[in-house]
Amino acid sequence: MTPPPAKPTRRDALDNRERILTVARQTLGTSGSASLSAIARQAGVGIGTLYRHFPTREALVLELYRHDIQYLMDRAPALLTEHEPLVALRRWFDEVAHYGRLKFGVSEVIHAATNGGLDDEYYEPFVHAIGVLLDAGAADGSLKSGLDPEDVLLQLSVLWRIDPARDGAEERAARILALIVDGLKA
Repeated sequence: MTPPPAKPTRRDALDNRERILTVARQTLGTSGSASLSAIARQAGVGIGTLYRHFPTREALVLELYRHDIQYLMDRAPALLTEHEPLVALRRWFDEVAHYGRLKFGVSEVIHAATNGGLDDEYYEPFVHAIGVLLDAGAADGSLKSGLDPEDVLLQLSVLWRIDPARDGAEERAARILALIVDGLKA
């Protein structure tokens, strides 16, 4: 006997989920210790609604992580259709830096949930996205050829260590990204 088809999620439930994710992204990006009740209140939902969508703090953080990493991976080829490879790479790096603000506040949760990255299903696809950008830059001569995308990821990982609450955090990230890009140029 086959189970009945799943009921489609109501529009208001989907809207609530998106509001929770939006508020959580902003809130956890500035304070990794923000309470779930504060997130629910700012999203305009009850705590029960938040828990229906995300039964644990870890579940909420991991959903943000999945969503943001997928967005970044999808952006790499999209930016290449809009810009020259060197500009696309820099814009993508800026978006990675923005994502780094979220990761700063919740990096321990992500690190623990992905076994220090060893069990991270997004690692290889993320490295591939970097490779797509590097290959395009090598093909047009703006970037060195033979760059290792994992080496570039290692360089980018310093972004997760910049405390977004400190004065000048965005400027520091911009300076670091400029150094990384300068080192990659042909």
